[in-house]
Amino acid sequence: MRLYLASTSPARLATLRAAGVEPVLLSSGVDEDAAVAAAGDLTTEETVLLLARLKAEAVVGRTVDDEPIDGIILGGDSMFELDGVAYGKPHEPAVARERWLAQRGREGVLHSGHWVIDHRGGVAAGVGGDVSSAHVRFASSITEHEIDAYIATGEPLEVAGAFTIDSLGAAFITEVRGDPHAVVGLSVSMVRELLLPFGVSWPALWGPRL
Repeated sequence: MRLYLASTSPARLATLRAAGVEPVLLSSGVDEDAAVAAAGDLTTEETVLLLARLKAEAVVGRTVDDEPIDGIILGGDSMFELDGVAYGKPHEPAVARERWLAQRGREGVLHSGHWVIDHRGGVAAGVGGDVSSAHVRFASSITEHEIDAYIATGEPLEVAGAFTIDSLGAAFITEVRGDPHAVVGLSVSMVRELLLPFGVSWPALWGPRL
């Protein structure tokens, strides 16, 4: 059983590989900012689920090595919520620094949306989606020197909330309540649950590397 990951996130790829799944990677090409603007007023949970769905839907009908997609398509998206405001990727060092100064010593919620499409036989036959969330607390002792050094690595610029838990940012996180994989951007347990209505067992995705 093939899993097609409509995402270029290294963290999502590493999470799936660690769980025994080697996905086929596909870039969705979705303009996230435009999609959110067109959707209007949404909660953070609604936003990440919308973007996960759009990413999965964007690869429907594509071919891989001249063969139609035959398996499960998975789209994902994440945002960090602090004081009721949703934050995606900061992109710019100055933006990342501002966010870190605001969130050190405090707690926010990382929301990760998941959308799956049963595309076995080259036909979209079923869909499902859900959001996994986790509360993340940052150390109050983080210095501005540490913030600047972390930003200089470039890691926080292209991740939701300007932090990671599976790499350099781990040292600045003191507590996670909820599914830790939600913080990485992909809840393996949630994907497993979403596949059950399709009659797909998680071990069916294990096996020889593609």
